[in-house]
Amino acid sequence: MRTLLAKLASPFRLNDAGVMGMNQRNIRYIGRYNDRRLYPLVDDKLKTKLIAQQAGATVPDLIGVIDSQADVKRIHAMVANWPGFVIKPAQGSGGKGIMVITQNHQGRYFKASGKEVSHDDVERHITNTLAGLFSLGGKADVAVVENLIAFDDSFSGFSYEGVPDIRVIVFQGYPVMAMMRLSTSASDGKANLHQGAVGVGLDLATGHALKAVQFNSPITHHPDTHQDLYTLRVPHWQQLLTLAASAWEMTGLGYMGTDMVLDKDKGPMVLELNARPGLAIQIANGCGLLPRLRLIESLPPCRYPPLPEARVEFSMRHFAGQQTQPLKPRLAKVS
Repeated sequence: MRTLLAKLASPFRLNDAGVMGMNQRNIRYIGRYNDRRLYPLVDDKLKTKLIAQQAGATVPDLIGVIDSQADVKRIHAMVANWPGFVIKPAQGSGGKGIMVITQNHQGRYFKASGKEVSHDDVERHITNTLAGLFSLGGKADVAVVENLIAFDDSFSGFSYEGVPDIRVIVFQGYPVMAMMRLSTSASDGKANLHQGAVGVGLDLATGHALKAVQFNSPITHHPDTHQDLYTLRVPHWQQLLTLAASAWEMTGLGYMGTDMVLDKDKGPMVLELNARPGLAIQIANGCGLLPRLRLIESLPPCRYPPLPEARVEFSMRHFAGQQTQPLKPRLAKVS
């Protein structure tokens, strides 16, 4: 079976099918709806965490921050009482520079694969982070140390050595498309599609799997766990979408990607926000973004925008499955 993009040879046919390209995304949506002055709110994970907390959203626990080379060795005392932890660059992107330690056993660190990571390796990773090796534009950065997310039992067998996350594209406060990203051995336990993670398109109405791809090609089962991907269903779906939709109020960004996770104890939480979300979500869903974006643009302006809950209900109704339902014309009242 060929992928959606492989079936469509020219940009004209892509556009006719509602598939959005990079130039359209950059100019028509990111350039028009995202004020560049707001980018630091989402490009810096510390700032994202702060604004999410101020808005009442749940986020992973912050263990600490290392912002200078002189403090690098402090990491071991910082995590001494935490059974596991994650080190990430505050200004990283695409999953680069994230080190996940799933076991901290008496000062010995282990990855999910069971491989031990030495103290020197951890310190070297933080030094590279501070130097900007993993950051946008190679700028000097800080290392953010967070608690591990407790894996939701609903996803047992769907991910390999990593916690799956849910990417939701939010436009003008409306969720328009979603997918779950599942780590694999090829992606080294990271939920990054370019590195080999699996993308599973999700029905906005139900949170059920619609389609699954790896390296842009359709698959039916996880390549490592062999779990049937079409049985995947995200619990707390409406609550998760409402949290994603509220990122519009948090940031003021009109077009963004919200990365969410499900913690088995705390429920849906905000992991990251992205002002320049990628387009592979269209392949994972087997449909294009443009009809959905255009439907939102066609909504009549209103003085007081609907609340996140109402916007989510609209999206669940109009963007069910792989289809976009047109607006029904309003009938004039007869006096």
